[in-house]
Amino acid sequence: MKIAFIGTYAPRQCGIGSFTQHLFQSTGDGSGTSGNFVVAINDPGSTYMYPPEVKFIIDQDDHGTYLKAAEFINQNQVDVCVVQHEFGIFGGQNGIFILTLLHSLEVPVMATFHTVLNKPSYNQLAVMKEITRVASKLIVMALKAAEILRQTYGVPAEKIELVPHGVPPIRYDRTAARLELGLETKRVLLTFGFLGRNKGIETAICALPRVVAKYPDVVYVVLGKTHPNVVKHAGEEYRLFLHRLVKKLGLEDHVVFLNQYASEDDLFKYLAASDIYLTPYLNEAQITSGTLSYAVGVGSAVVSTPYWHAAELLAEGRGELFNFADEVQLTNLLVDLLAHPDKLESLRNKAGEYGKTITWPKTGARYHELTRDLMANVPKAILKKDPALDRSILPPLRFDHIERLTDRVGIFQHANFGIPNYNEGYCLDDNARALLMMLMAYRRTNSEQALKYIAVYLGYLNYAQNTDGTFRNFMGFNRSFLDDVGSEDAFGRAIWALGYATAYSPMDAYYQVVQRLFSNAAPHFEHLKSIRSIANTLIGLYYYLKDNPSNEEMSELTRKLAQRLNDVYQLHRTDTWHWYESLLAYDNGLLPMAMLCAAEVTNNASFRDVAFESLEFLESHTLSKGHLSLIGNENWYRQTDIPSPFAQQPVDAMAMVLLYFQAYSYAGDPRYLSRLYTSFMWFLGENDLRVSMYDFDTQGCCDGLQRDGVNRNQGAESTLAYLISYLALQHTFEKPYGSIVS
Repeated sequence: MKIAFIGTYAPRQCGIGSFTQHLFQSTGDGSGTSGNFVVAINDPGSTYMYPPEVKFIIDQDDHGTYLKAAEFINQNQVDVCVVQHEFGIFGGQNGIFILTLLHSLEVPVMATFHTVLNKPSYNQLAVMKEITRVASKLIVMALKAAEILRQTYGVPAEKIELVPHGVPPIRYDRTAARLELGLETKRVLLTFGFLGRNKGIETAICALPRVVAKYPDVVYVVLGKTHPNVVKHAGEEYRLFLHRLVKKLGLEDHVVFLNQYASEDDLFKYLAASDIYLTPYLNEAQITSGTLSYAVGVGSAVVSTPYWHAAELLAEGRGELFNFADEVQLTNLLVDLLAHPDKLESLRNKAGEYGKTITWPKTGARYHELTRDLMANVPKAILKKDPALDRSILPPLRFDHIERLTDRVGIFQHANFGIPNYNEGYCLDDNARALLMMLMAYRRTNSEQALKYIAVYLGYLNYAQNTDGTFRNFMGFNRSFLDDVGSEDAFGRAIWALGYATAYSPMDAYYQVVQRLFSNAAPHFEHLKSIRSIANTLIGLYYYLKDNPSNEEMSELTRKLAQRLNDVYQLHRTDTWHWYESLLAYDNGLLPMAMLCAAEVTNNASFRDVAFESLEFLESHTLSKGHLSLIGNENWYRQTDIPSPFAQQPVDAMAMVLLYFQAYSYAGDPRYLSRLYTSFMWFLGENDLRVSMYDFDTQGCCDGLQRDGVNRNQGAESTLAYLISYLALQHTFEKPYGSIVS
């Protein structure tokens, strides 16, 4: 049996990296010829000297390496793939890139969850549900985690296995360790692991004054670096806070900070030398603690707050619990234990006995047993393949041209070739599209770059809104608006972006602004006349209701607006013309897309039927050639005329991509996924002139497909249309239509 392990890996300083290494070393058949190997995940900007068992490296934020990793595993005759899951170690928002890898594998998958959230965000829930669906077996390290998987994620109990966190077989003599560390005359309290605000170290420090007053030889050792993510966003603010607290309480001789990532040998020396091990965490929602497992495993006397893993691991007298942030209770507990050595010894004995059952050899043997069962019991399957798309031809996601077009105010409308045309200024339409695109990008990449530009484009919408909730549209380069009230189409595009931002704002500060703008605009929804404005607004409402599903007012507005589209459709529909007006013009795909959104929200069969009938009509006039041939804006396509073949616009290709994305999401029919791919390839040369609209040099998109070639200007609308389409396409890779069938 050959196993591929996916996770972070030593020497990367990461708890999961140590876990994966121990799991690899303890999972085998003893012959030394199994061929097991590791696929390691590098954090951004880092490289490591990995041991020889690491055969492939994934760059966390490089989506392409996930696909290549899956291809590598598939080509190496692997029987089972074991994945370590924690949101932060994979790329994309909430680690969504891992779904691409999992869906591309041709072998059974077993996933170990190091975090199981009881109240996940919308995106976290989506990622977790897909992992639980794809994986054949799910491993957790606490009963509470199994309960949450069943209740929150709907996972069948038979799919879940409880396997305790393993403990390395490293032991040190207590007296020798205390002597080596210079602690032979001290009563030692110990906490180790990455530092962060949630660790509650301040609770332990505040509990010490009364303890040291009674036992002056007490020293509290805090062993560990500040968590890299904390350092990235807040520096050493927490560590400095703790140092100031120690000084304020006069505990300089009783608290020792060791700012280092300790090796396992050093860690176990400190555990052997300690009298009491403390985990004063502030939140119950910690489902796994490797540090706690190590402490119990070696027979330490543990005092902890009752977070989920601790409440289970320290049951039956294996440790003592105190309430979250309760320094008084902790003080009393420490004084009592130090006064009664027999109680400490009882805790150590009970923990030590349990520790014998969770050594890595035993944990590894259980994993090996589960992988054997999985391989034996998963039936031979035929994997439905995605509709044909060579992903290797896709350019990387780049924002170079968007950056060129954007200043502190917003994004400029137009460009001369690849250079911003300042004369044309800004508009609401493009800043709304830019906001939508960057929100989509942040969902996928979690990048600081996207976060920065979200604020710029949201700022434009905020400035553009009038006091009555309408929006101004055009602004000159001098930052003066050129109109008092913009078009209904611009209004609708703003509502779409704001609705999407309601569902996917990356931070609360943005969310509050979005909610205010959306609420201010809402009274105008019922008065819209333009069918495309209504369509854009419906799409915005669709996303708004993802975050506010119980908002009956917005649900009713959705129904009313969809009914108006339905009415105009019935007015213009004939036996041969299934459309919402007497011509096919611009943004055509958004009309049936909006009806699909409304059908999903309202569960209205009439809206659904109109959506799919009009989709098929539009498809018959744009995809009959085997590639996307858009209605050109020279003369459009009037009911009594012939379609205009040129002046095809990228925004219309985007509308088709998003239409098929919505149709696939709604119906799950693989035909729509195939047509989505076909529509996207319009940008990369599968169009009437067989030329790429995407400029690989500037990373912009050309403005149109003309009779004599490509309009080489690369304005905001065109480039945003390409990027929105690209991001929608990438999202399909996380959730292919195929399922395993007998």
